Amino acid sequence: MSAFIGVGILGFAHGHVHAYCDEWKNPELGIAVRAGWDHDSQRMEAACQQFGLQGYADADSLLERSDIQAVVIASETSRHAELVELAAARGKAIVLQKPLALTMAEADRIVNAVRDHQVPFTMAWQMRTDPQNIQMKQWIESGELGQIFMVRRRHGLPVGLNADFADTWHVDPAANRDIWADDSAHPVDFIHWLLGEPDSVTAEIGSLYNPRIPMDNGIAVYRYSGGPIAEVSCSFTCTSAVNTTEIIGELGTIVQNYGDATSCNVPRPDDGASAGLIKFTTATGTWTASGIVSPQNHGYRIRGLAKPLADFLRGESGPLATAEEGRTSLRMVLATYVSNEEGRRVQLSDLKIEQV
Repeated sequence: MSAFIGVGILGFAHGHVHAYCDEWKNPELGIAVRAGWDHDSQRMEAACQQFGLQGYADADSLLERSDIQAVVIASETSRHAELVELAAARGKAIVLQKPLALTMAEADRIVNAVRDHQVPFTMAWQMRTDPQNIQMKQWIESGELGQIFMVRRRHGLPVGLNADFADTWHVDPAANRDIWADDSAHPVDFIHWLLGEPDSVTAEIGSLYNPRIPMDNGIAVYRYSGGPIAEVSCSFTCTSAVNTTEIIGELGTIVQNYGDATSCNVPRPDDGASAGLIKFTTATGTWTASGIVSPQNHGYRIRGLAKPLADFLRGESGPLATAEEGRTSLRMVLATYVSNEEGRRVQLSDLKIEQV
């Protein structure tokens, strides 16, 4: 293996970055995490001590290091645009945590910085690297299900039931908008990755439990010209579940269970090996298991992103999602706010999305 790729961490707010740092201790992945910065000095010191990194009081000083070729930006969402601009101007490859930004104006800044400086860039979407999700996409693209009519994706977390979560940056409007913007981004991007950009969306989002953790439940229905219709259903006050994804086609159906934290992290009514991802086709007249075992804990999926990101940083694979794709996924999320506020179907071209 050639020389290691030196990596700096810009912000430790997003907890997933800890999993990457831990996995990248494996020398076979070819990544050397060397330094970290965070505006929160206590958070930075804790993470740097945990992973043996050199800490920096400002991001510029970290970016000056010639032995750091790439950065992972895992700060609060409100800082994404500024940090991408800084890293891109220094010619660093960039891995960016979701969501891309808070607003479309910030998203444009990110896209422009990546384009102007021609730096490698990828979003860190673990749903795009999950083996079962990849299998579902392959089944759709193979044509064996015929015309696809409906896609339904349920996504949940129990964080809205935790009173202490109200004190985190995840639900600070200035740092991250709210929990819907923060975490519905995952299944919305999944729909984007699976089906492409939709024409419109109709959404209902509500604050149903703790007013300090707003927008804790919602449903978005995306329409595609001529089909399919795609539904994203998110509850962040959900303690348990089994079902995750359902794809209905002309010649069969795909069902996935245990595909998110809420369903994966609780005891299962079966062994999970055969029922995780299954497919029924009219050609066979029976349900067939994918053979891809569901992990015993959702943390395995998060850690599973470390290798694809390493492959990207080493130039051995393309981006999981470009900055432009991240912008489209953000637009799909922000459009739901317009729909919910105005009680109407919103075209993805609607200029009011720019004002959210």
